[in-house]
Amino acid sequence: MDIFDKIKKDRGPLGKFSSVAHGYFTFPKLEGEISNRMKFRGKDVLVWSLNNYLGLANHPEIRKVDAEAATQYGLGTPMGARMMSGNTSVHEELEAQLAEYVHKEDAILLNFGYQGCASAIDALVDRNDVIVYDSESHACIMDGLRMHQGTRYVYPHNDIEALKIRLDRATKLATKTGGGILVITEGVFGMAGDQGKLKEIVDLKEKYEFRLFVDDAHGIGTLGEKGAGTGVLQGCQDGIDVYFGTFAKSFASIGAFIGSNENVIDYLRYNARSQIFAKSLPMPLVVGALKRLEMMRDQPEHREKLWTIANALQEGLRSKGFDLGETNSPVTPVFLNGAPEEAANIVFDLRENHGLFCSLVTYPVVPKGVIMLRLIPTAMHTLEDVAYTIEKFELIKQKLDANEYSKDKIIMA
Repeated sequence: MDIFDKIKKDRGPLGKFSSVAHGYFTFPKLEGEISNRMKFRGKDVLVWSLNNYLGLANHPEIRKVDAEAATQYGLGTPMGARMMSGNTSVHEELEAQLAEYVHKEDAILLNFGYQGCASAIDALVDRNDVIVYDSESHACIMDGLRMHQGTRYVYPHNDIEALKIRLDRATKLATKTGGGILVITEGVFGMAGDQGKLKEIVDLKEKYEFRLFVDDAHGIGTLGEKGAGTGVLQGCQDGIDVYFGTFAKSFASIGAFIGSNENVIDYLRYNARSQIFAKSLPMPLVVGALKRLEMMRDQPEHREKLWTIANALQEGLRSKGFDLGETNSPVTPVFLNGAPEEAANIVFDLRENHGLFCSLVTYPVVPKGVIMLRLIPTAMHTLEDVAYTIEKFELIKQKLDANEYSKDKIIMA
């Protein structure tokens, strides 16, 4: 069979909906400066879908540094992979500051979080090693697991008793193979917003021998003293052996990093294929990341504003009877009961009739019959935004309960 013929017949789990979803539910275009209010299809909307937690994306200090760095260096500098010709003292300075920020001996910059995370997992383990991971791990972790040629065990989300059972199995197997054990979880799970039980996992090291890899993409910048992450908040950062953080959320940029001990970081520099064979992170992004880190570390008002909005949004929604699950981070999921067509009509109603733009999550990410509307509060939002959103969510809940969203199409207001 021609592989292109196969593609025509099977568009994939998401691609099969592209003819009706593209440009609206998938690949929508938000236009204008990154803010709490932007334009969607020519209309003003209140946006709750951007991971710009601290509001740094368009902060004037950030924009100034970004522009000056782009003028000074351009996007081509430095040329080449860091191992060959693309290393600079500025890259090394950023790594040193990031390591200090997350309480690790050393750090390595990654061009992109997704590829870097997957590549790091691939580099850290071999066929004799065993991986034990949380069932709700991010796709970048799952792709790293797919490259692993050894055994892996999954445990139900945040289920420490189940994790112990998997560790018992992993210990027996690793004893036979002569390998080690890598446990992988997240600091904050990006869909449901609940924190990984990092302290409880670290405590298991008293009984089991393993290393802990934590993806803290949503935790860095938002949680812990100075925003240093979920491990710092839970008082167990020292027990996290490999700490991953991204620039795509609180930093509002591109790139990522891993913090660990000097030996591990040196090993990754020479073995993480996604970095060895990729062009170095452009200088404007590195200079910009240094400025972002400075503001995250030294200007707590951005994080305080984020939490003022997050707390008001979550407390307000809960007071109106909405189910937010177990979130204990800024990520704010709203769970409703309904069919996929009702989910689509809810989002259409919110965007077209009420000027609210938030993300929609349906099966298979959540169980059948469940609709999840995911809101991301930021330091750019206002308490007026929160009040308006809660009012409109009450309205859509009333419509959902009255079966108004089961119609073929929502009437424009």
